[in-house]
Amino acid sequence: MADRILVVDDEASLRDAVGRILAAEGYEVREAEDGRAALRILEGERFDFILCDLRMPVMGGLELLREITAKGIPGTVIMMSAFGTVDTAVEAMKLGAYDYVSKPFMSEEILLTLRKASERERLRTENEFLRKEIEKAARPEEELLYADGAMDEMVRTAEKVKDYDATVLITGESGTGKELVARRLHFGGRRRGQPFVAINCGAIPENLLESELFGYRKGAFTEAKKDRAGLIEEANRGTLFLDEIGELPLPLQTKLLRFLQDGEIRRLGDTETRRVDVRLVAATARDLEKEVSGGRFREDLFYRLNVIRLHVPPLRERPADIPFLSRHFLAHYCAKHGKSGMRLTEEALAVLGSHAWRGNVRELKNLMERCTLLAAGGDLTKEELMSVWKHAGESGQETAPSHGIRIPVSAERPDLKSAVRELERQLIRMALERTGGSRPKAAELLGISHPALLYKAKEYGI
Repeated sequence: MADRILVVDDEASLRDAVGRILAAEGYEVREAEDGRAALRILEGERFDFILCDLRMPVMGGLELLREITAKGIPGTVIMMSAFGTVDTAVEAMKLGAYDYVSKPFMSEEILLTLRKASERERLRTENEFLRKEIEKAARPEEELLYADGAMDEMVRTAEKVKDYDATVLITGESGTGKELVARRLHFGGRRRGQPFVAINCGAIPENLLESELFGYRKGAFTEAKKDRAGLIEEANRGTLFLDEIGELPLPLQTKLLRFLQDGEIRRLGDTETRRVDVRLVAATARDLEKEVSGGRFREDLFYRLNVIRLHVPPLRERPADIPFLSRHFLAHYCAKHGKSGMRLTEEALAVLGSHAWRGNVRELKNLMERCTLLAAGGDLTKEELMSVWKHAGESGQETAPSHGIRIPVSAERPDLKSAVRELERQLIRMALERTGGSRPKAAELLGISHPALLYKAKEYGI
């Protein structure tokens, strides 16, 4: 995607001449006759560079530069003027301008300045990426780790497509690590120096989801006090990860399909479209083919998303991952919480291996953190593991089937808190089964808010 440049000058002939030079070099150029006109454009669009005259009527270059800095408008500013002095240049640089060129200038001079600015921006982006990678290295629980061969085919496919822009659909049960697969695609591919923007379509109320994704213009609705870019725009040149895409309402499915077809979006309340270069990765725990058959998901959108499919197997189908991940998470949380010398005994590992893991890797990770905090230390025995599980209101065995509720209660030591937690867990699972995995509908069935359901589902590893 070509770099975008806004040329701001009160001389139409100069704007035209500079615009022709830049367009011939492959830049996408837009023009403004003064600072105020430029500010209106900048509040609604993003530019890589702003080439701005110093002296103009209505609003001059320095005043515009101050507004750009105060409002945090992105873009590299290069000033130009026939009235330049050293003092003026220094003032412009102090206000945030990258460079300063004097009129008249040769075409090669302005092109060289832009190339230098591009190189500086590339280095800044790479440094930011490296900083994030260093931070990520300090959080090993966020890496996609596996030892079981059941993951090999999925990972090989992900490696093949990471550098391409093809849309990817990641399927798998809740808690299997679908977002980690999406991050591996992004940070391992050619877009790794650009934004990775993730959004859970089921975690945002339906009436807010459109404005979150597509943004809005000032005045589009009561709370719209100023223009705001949506998450799709924030992901420009990078990757947009739409988790739980099966929760997306039908009207938004239509709008998302249009974006995938045209590469353009329109903010709420706006009349202009904006081109956005985004790779889309979507994930779902639902069977989208069944959703299509039931009329709850658009067939054409499904085929747009399902260009490359990556299926993440549930933990129960990855038996080699259970001891591997258990040891990894236990070691990580021991380091995090300042404990040492904890290890799982073979009997404890056997118990873990026999569990159903309905919450998958997320459930296992949560259990290992609880063990780190609650167990005495040293060897983590089967008895200690079962005690921690009981403390969390779990039996360590498969939960009751969906057609009935079974709550284990000890006659010697009845525990009301644990019983209530187990009842909540089973009711949530039952509601999700009855609503085909729809969390908003399950929340409605249970008589609680959607955010409350999401909180409890995460807490219980569902």
